[in-house]
Amino acid sequence: MTEPEETTEGPPPLAGYTVAVTAARRSEELCALLDRRGARVVSAPAIRIVPLADDAELVSATKEVLRAPVDLVVATTGVGFRGWLGAAEAWDLPLVDHLAGARVLARGPKARGAIRGGGLVDAWSPASESSAEVLEHLLSGAEGPLTGRRIAVQLHGDPLPDLVTGLEQAGADVVKVPVYRWVLPEDTAPLRRLVHAVAARAVDAVTFTSAPAAASTLQVAEEEGVLSAVLAAFADCVLAVAVGAVTAGPLTAAGVEAVQPERARLGALAREVVARLPERDPVLKCGGHDLQVRGHAAVLDGRLVELAPAPMAVLRTLARRPGTVVSRPDLLAALSGGTDAHAVEMAVTRLRAALGAPVVETVVKRGYRLAV
Repeated sequence: MTEPEETTEGPPPLAGYTVAVTAARRSEELCALLDRRGARVVSAPAIRIVPLADDAELVSATKEVLRAPVDLVVATTGVGFRGWLGAAEAWDLPLVDHLAGARVLARGPKARGAIRGGGLVDAWSPASESSAEVLEHLLSGAEGPLTGRRIAVQLHGDPLPDLVTGLEQAGADVVKVPVYRWVLPEDTAPLRRLVHAVAARAVDAVTFTSAPAAASTLQVAEEEGVLSAVLAAFADCVLAVAVGAVTAGPLTAAGVEAVQPERARLGALAREVVARLPERDPVLKCGGHDLQVRGHAAVLDGRLVELAPAPMAVLRTLARRPGTVVSRPDLLAALSGGTDAHAVEMAVTRLRAALGAPVVETVVKRGYRLAV
């Protein structure tokens, strides 16, 4: 389904913002959605998928499923369940026939479609599309007593400990099927650059489409020695956006509050970024002009003004306290590595030239302020 275009005057809603994409699967689609809305997109895959046909662990799990009749099957993802059936067929293992007599539960609509596409019948799926509701359904007795029942659970890169442990504690014989596994990408350089950029607050938002990607990002930040700075940036000015509650899990556990769209879809994720980023930056009235300070640019009277790092740092510092005089030493401290007393004057001169409007005032012997 094609995403509707925003019809707003002035620059696109994400122009002037830098948004990182950590997705491995469907990364290009999400990057395109954000780029179309004006964002400067940084792609830094945090994970990669181990190919099904190369995964000896999946072969072993499938043979374990085939060893005895299965009472219940939990399909958690469409791509995973479809891939499992396809891999079993390639290995000449009669998986579909073996599962035909089981009650097959789908965690969401995509899993339901994969079940039907494989020639099986889906028995039930939760409205919330969550593993927690699947567990609640099973523990309620809706599918009969669980003691002694054989349940195959298709995993999706996350071991789903709450679901698996809950079923085992209820007496079920759970066969875990790791249909695909997430590991670090072969080239981790983009991800390592990203965590340093987050620590330096050089990006405005980071999007996550899977729990393993979120966990991997934090893991690499720790390896790079910047985890505390990354967590501080997320708590301060870098927006963490997760496609759903499951994806947000590792972030939540680390103390990061991630915003989420109402529906766990890529289009909804992009719209959430559009809704959240610009609203954080108020439109200021400065010298009779409308000014909004975004991540790496300003919007003046509906016109996007790209700024170099030094003028941008000065403008951002002044905008934090509109109308308040900011001293030259304070502005110098805001310039990355700034030690030259003339650096502030040069940055202000370049800022005024780029804006082309009397937005920045000089207060003699004191400093500068926005003309609000």
